[in-house]
Parts: sequence; C-alpha cells; structure tokens
Amino acid sequence: MIEQLKKHPFFSDKTIESCTLLEHQGYCNENYLLVADGVKYIVRKLLRDDIDRAFEWQVQNMAFEKGITAEPLVFDSQNGFMVFSFLEGEHKSQLDENELKLLAKTLQKLHNITIYAKPIELQTDSSTIEHYQKEYVLCHNDLNPQNIFFSDTVKFIDFEYAGVNDRYFDIACICVEFKLDEKMQKVFLEAYFEDEYNVEKLEAYKIIYRTLCEEWFQRNKGTVATAP
Repeated sequence: MIEQLKKHPFFSDKTIESCTLLEHQGYCNENYLLVADGVKYIVRKLLRDDIDRAFEWQVQNMAFEKGITAEPLVFDSQNGFMVFSFLEGEHKSQLDENELKLLAKTLQKLHNITIYAKPIELQTDSSTIEHYQKEYVLCHNDLNPQNIFFSDTVKFIDFEYAGVNDRYFDIACICVEFKLDEKMQKVFLEAYFEDEYNVEKLEAYKIIYRTLCEEWFQRNKGTVATAP
C-alpha cells in the first residue's frame, strides 16, 4: 500500500512516515492511518465492486461542504482507494442530551442536501411501512456508532451505503443503535423535527431496520462488518 501511495501525485511531494492498518475494520473497505510530513490522513482501500463509488464520493463532497464529514482529498478509482483528512473525535455508544441534540442537528444537515437519485427499494416485507407517506431525503443508511465522531461537533464517515431513502430510516437507525429509551428518544426527535413527528412510523421503521440488519449479518457471517 505504501509503495502504491508514494507513486500517487497527491503524495509525490510528501514523505510518508507510516501507514498503519486500523484496528476496527468494516466489510466494504480496509482503513489505514497514514502519516506524511507530520499530517494524518485516512486511506480507504475499497474492497467491494458492487458499490457505486462515484456516488459515494459525490455524497462525501456534498457532506463536507455542509461541515459534517472529513475533507475528501483523493478518489483513485483505477487503483481502488480514497484519501480523507483525519478527523479528531471519538466514537460513543451512549449519549447525553446535549450529544443527542448535536447529532439531531447534524442529521438535519445531511437530510437537507439536495441530490438526484432513485429512492432505495428496501429488500424486505414493506407492508409495515407502506401506508406511511414517504419523506425522501439523502440518507446515510448506516449510522451505527462506528460511523459517527463526537467532539465539539458531530461528523459522519463511511458513506458507501448512502442513498435516497425515507428520513425515518436514519432516525430509526440512531434510535436502535444507541438504544434510546423513551425519554432520550423524545429529546432526539424534538431536536430533529422541531415540530410534529410520527412515533408510529418510527416504530415501523425500527422493525424494518432490525430486520435488515439481521438479514445482512446472516449473509455476511464470518466477516468483520457494520450493519447497513
């Protein structure tokens, strides 16, 4: 990997000091911490060819413009890797009210990005959600704690599953992944919607999300991964 990166124009005038495989890995990429001239970068070696990487890169750039992700620096489709600026922050599995409110505002920014793409067709029994009005937005679709960084701000990473979906899918994902109780869920929903919201629809999307996660893990047993 280092030899390949040394030859790339982005690093040709830099001295690469180290390139370390990160401890926690996903299913779609290998992630490396690279240090060049004292500056940290994240390098993602792209492992799967069934993902629209050009669309992922487009979303990454649009999200960066909104200030909610790392700066995208290199997309080398031929050699199958991306380079991003390094994000300072930490992953959290439990959140306080202020962190939930920050997360809600960051999700608002993502959902307010305008992008033109065909909505995702959820591969499951959709009878649970079919009678709710669709609220299509740009969704991350994989907002588990490993894809969210907390510092004085909140930022998202890993947009390979991003696409147009109902906003309640991302909201359900956060409620499930962070195991929000009724009180904390209310804090999150009120911060996100600032008005009326549909708890019944949310509960329906929680069912959909859990079902998709179970199906995904069954298909990918034996791999180190995060759920889509």
